[in-house]
Amino acid sequence: MKANTNVFSRIGWLMVLPVVLIPARLAFAQDNSRLPTALMGGFFLIFCIILLVAYVYHALALQTIAQKTNTENPWFAWVPILNIILMLNVAKKPIWWIVLFLIPLVNIVIYVLLWMGIAEARNKPNWWGILTIVPVVNIIVPGYLAWAD
Repeated sequence: MKANTNVFSRIGWLMVLPVVLIPARLAFAQDNSRLPTALMGGFFLIFCIILLVAYVYHALALQTIAQKTNTENPWFAWVPILNIILMLNVAKKPIWWIVLFLIPLVNIVIYVLLWMGIAEARNKPNWWGILTIVPVVNIIVPGYLAWAD
């Protein structure tokens, strides 16, 4: 009887081993086909968070500028098209300039002129508006015009 048990246990393990190992291999195998999608999703999430922080910063700065210049409706800073109208009101430029924002390359010049007017409204030198062309400095300009005394 002992001999039969040993043979059966050896044969039994040989038959059970593939049944156990194949699903285990599939369960622990790494599927790299989804890795680029996951990485892109992570980068997109981080990019959206950075954009949200930049939007909140710019809206807070513009709202503060509007409050310090006693411009009506400072809450316009939070609404995408209305914030351009608010900037035009702070800089005391005509409302029809919003049409100039729709023309490529002209909108860059109008944007600089607008920030020059906002700087003058805050009693700062108008060359601060020209600094909006410089890539990293354009992040600092709204904050300086809003919170500097």
